[in-house]
Amino acid sequence: MALIDFKVLPGIDKQDTASGAENRWIDCDNTRFRYGLPEKVGGWSSLVTDTIVGVARRQFAFVDLDGNRYIAIGTDKFLLIYFEGQLYDVTPLKATLSSCTIATTSGSAVCSITKASHNLSAGDIVLLDNVTLPVGTGYSNSDFEDKLFQVTSITSSSVFTITQSSNATATVSTGGSLEVKPYEQVGPAEQSYGYGWGIDTWGSGAWGEAASASDVSLEPGLWSLSNFGQVLIATIANGKTFTWNAGNASRLTTRASTSTSGFSTSANPTATRVSLVSPTTRHLIHLGTETVIGDTSTQDDMFIRFSDQEDINDYTPTAINSAGSQRLQDGTKIIGSLKAKETILVWTDNALYTMKFIGAPFTFGFEQVGTNCGLIGKNAAIEIDGVAFWMSNNGFFMFDGTVKSLPCSVEDYVYDQADTTKGQQIYAGINNLYTEVVWYYPSTSSDYNDQYVVLNYGEKVEGGVWYIGTEARTSWIDASVYPKPSATKFNDSATGTFPVIVGENGLGQTTLFEHEVGTDQVNPDGSTTTVTSFVKSYDFDLQSQGTSGDVFLAMRRFIPDFKDLQGNAKVTLAVKRYPQQSDTTTSLSPFTINANTDKKDTRARGRFVNIKIENTDVSESWRFGTLRIDIQPDGRR
Repeated sequence: MALIDFKVLPGIDKQDTASGAENRWIDCDNTRFRYGLPEKVGGWSSLVTDTIVGVARRQFAFVDLDGNRYIAIGTDKFLLIYFEGQLYDVTPLKATLSSCTIATTSGSAVCSITKASHNLSAGDIVLLDNVTLPVGTGYSNSDFEDKLFQVTSITSSSVFTITQSSNATATVSTGGSLEVKPYEQVGPAEQSYGYGWGIDTWGSGAWGEAASASDVSLEPGLWSLSNFGQVLIATIANGKTFTWNAGNASRLTTRASTSTSGFSTSANPTATRVSLVSPTTRHLIHLGTETVIGDTSTQDDMFIRFSDQEDINDYTPTAINSAGSQRLQDGTKIIGSLKAKETILVWTDNALYTMKFIGAPFTFGFEQVGTNCGLIGKNAAIEIDGVAFWMSNNGFFMFDGTVKSLPCSVEDYVYDQADTTKGQQIYAGINNLYTEVVWYYPSTSSDYNDQYVVLNYGEKVEGGVWYIGTEARTSWIDASVYPKPSATKFNDSATGTFPVIVGENGLGQTTLFEHEVGTDQVNPDGSTTTVTSFVKSYDFDLQSQGTSGDVFLAMRRFIPDFKDLQGNAKVTLAVKRYPQQSDTTTSLSPFTINANTDKKDTRARGRFVNIKIENTDVSESWRFGTLRIDIQPDGRR
C-alpha cells in the first residue's frame, strides 16, 4: 500500500481515552507545541555558582535609574538580590538582642544562648555579633562573629540553642557576651493543613513539638515584591513591609528595612496578605490588612488600605490627600492581586474584583466582575497585555474584560494530580516568546512543586492547546528586564550554599536557572544534566485506513519527518489488539533517528498503534513533523 500520513493536532488530550482522543497527542514531558508541531523545550543554565538555602517563592526583576538590573528573590527564610552574577543577602533584621550569654557542653556542638524573653522560634535564622566567649570552650570568637546560625531548639523563654560545625572541648556554664540579631520570620517552607505533631515548624515550640490551634501557620512563607521607582518594596505575607533602595551607593551591603532613608514604611500596616504599587498613580496598596495600623489583631482578610499618592508611608485619609480604604464582600479572604494595564485585579477565594483609579473623593472604584472563580493561590495568576489567566480551585479562567472559563483538555488529569490544599505554592508564569502560560503545582505525592501544566494561548485550536510536564519550578519571571526567563528549582534533600549558615539542617536547596539556553541543564558547578523529553500520540486505528475492519494490518516501514533534529531522537512504535490492553512495543523499537535517516523498516502488527518521540542524551533537540507509514492487510481477526 502507499504511504499514509497521520497528522496530529497540537496539544495534549487527557480528557478522552488513548484511542478516543483522535488526532491528538496524549502525553508528554519537556515538550512544547509551536506552529502546530511538537518540539523539545529549550535548556536551562544556572545563573550563579551558589545555590540558595531554602525554597524561593517569589521573583521580581527591576532596574535602577542608572540602568543596573536586579532580581529580588523572596524565600521562606531570606530576601536576596541577584546582581551581575552574584547573590546578596538583604533580609531585614528584627530588634537586636543584646547582653546575651553562651554555654557549651564538652563533646557536643550544641551551644545554649541565654536571653530573657528572646521570642525566637526553632528554625529561625540569627546573626551573631560582638562575640566574646567565656574561657575554655575550645572555640574562638571568630567561630561565631558575624556568622549566621539556625536556631535548633527552644529550651525556654530565656534559652535557645544553636549548633556549631565542631564540638566544644569543655563544659562551660553560661558566660561571655554577644549580640543576637534575628532575621525577620517569613514562614514555613510548605503549606500544611491540620493540627498535631510536626506542624509547628516555625512557631513558638521546638522541632516536632505539638502545635496548638492558636500558633499553627497553615500558609507557606510568601512575599509580595514590587517597586516604587528604583526602590524595592517587599512585604512578608501576613507581616510587615520593607524597602530597599537600589540607588543607595552601599546598596549591596544594606539590608531592607522599615526605616530606609527617604522611603520609610514605619507607618505602614504590620500585617498584610498582599501588597503592590498601583500603575501610574503610585499608591502603595495593602490587601487583607489591618483596620487599625500597627495592631495585628485587627487584620481583616478582606480589608484594603492604600497610601496617599506618591507617599508610601501616609495612610491617614484627609481632605487634601488620596489615602483611603475599602472592604470587599464576596469571599472570606483576599488571595492575590495583579496590575493589568490601568486596572488592578483583586481576587478573593471566591470572586474577582477590578480596582480602578477614579480620583477624588473616593480615589479608587471597585467592581465585582466574577464569582465562583476565586484564585487558588497568591501566585497562581498572571497577566499579559491586559489579559489575566489564573487557576482556581475548580478550573482555569481568563479575564479580558469579561471572566471566561477556559476549556482544558488536561483538566481532570491536573486536578486529580494536584494537591489543592497547597494552593499557595502554585506559581504561574509567562513565557511570552512561546506564548505560554505555565502553572507549576505540587502533586498529591509531593510536598513541593513537581508538576506543571501549560496553556499555549498563541496556538489557535478549538479548546486551546494544553500540555503537561514534570520539570517543576517554585517561581518564574519572564524575559523583560533580562533577555531570558529565570526560574527557581527546589530540592528538599540537598543543602544550599548561600547564605552560609552554621549548623543548618533540613532547609533544602534552590537553584536559580536562566531558561531557553542550549539543550540541557547546566548545574552551578558547571556539570551538565540531560534534559529528557517525549511526546506520545493517541492509539490510531489501522483498520480505518481503507479496510473493512475484519483484518489486522501490518506496518512495514515508516518515514521519519523532523523539522529540526540535533543529535539523535528515538521513535518507539507500540501496538495493541484492543483499546484497554497495555502497549506492546514492536520488536525493533526504539528506532534511533538522526539527520541522515531516510526510512526505518519495522514489523508491527495490530489493530491500534501509537508513536512516541523522545530524546535521552545530552545535546539532543528535536522538532517533529508528520508520521508517514507503509501499511498492508495482514490476516483476519
